Amino acid sequence: MTSTPTTPAADLDALARRLHALHDPAAPLALSNAWDVASARVVEAAGAPAVATTSAGVAWSLGRPDGDRLGRADLLAAVRRITAAVAVPVTVDAEGGFADDAAGVAATIDGLLDAGAVGVNLEDGDRPAAELAARVAAARAAADRAGVALFVNARTDVFLRGLGDPADRMAETVARARRYVDAGADGVFVPGVVDAATIAELAAAIPAPLNVMVRRGLPPVPELGRLGVARVSLGSTVAEAAYAVARRAAAELLASGTYGVLAEAMDYAELDGLVATGAERAEGGASR
Repeated sequence: MTSTPTTPAADLDALARRLHALHDPAAPLALSNAWDVASARVVEAAGAPAVATTSAGVAWSLGRPDGDRLGRADLLAAVRRITAAVAVPVTVDAEGGFADDAAGVAATIDGLLDAGAVGVNLEDGDRPAAELAARVAAARAAADRAGVALFVNARTDVFLRGLGDPADRMAETVARARRYVDAGADGVFVPGVVDAATIAELAAAIPAPLNVMVRRGLPPVPELGRLGVARVSLGSTVAEAAYAVARRAAAELLASGTYGVLAEAMDYAELDGLVATGAERAEGGASR
């Protein structure tokens, strides 16, 4: 990369190791996913020990649909702005790796590290397990070359997408998870599960920290920790909720000329101050 790295490699490695340490079922890492500097600063100010991005939220904020359709350069620019503005570790939802093959994923990881990220999500989606395993291995190798203990979180969508026979989904998910861990993944993300028994079985069978995604019916975070979950993500739902407020505010204004939806808005000065602090960090190159 030709740009100046956001954070020196030694400091980046320390941030990465801090992110690793946060994956503990005794106190699961709860991630309210952000999509720009303002949302990241709000999450950080709420006390979050780390910031995770949502691929959908980032894409929507930049005028693109979700699903590997945001350009790599746009992703890296967004990540660089976020990492420069916050003092906590940042992990990035990189979808399939923003590349056509494993070599391209390595280039994406180089860019993410250069932009200051210390964690990454890579997902299989419709890809064969062998393909994501190769992408995970490429990410691991790129991070090792950089001397950074990047937290690679491998996501498998068997439950989320309802792939295959329902009776086989547990075995398929565990098989994929173990393959990804063997390839170098530090954690496994299984979105689409809410049943306590299923989650406990996954946590017991997967030899790495388990990440689940919030959806209706999911037990609260403390209970998830007791089930063995180490990481809980809100995913794109925070961005969806924010845009829902924008829609409700517009509908109310146009229908009745009133402004009740705005009663719970953040204070202007508070939000502006949070963003200003982030800008000062970015301009001053303050260490995280």
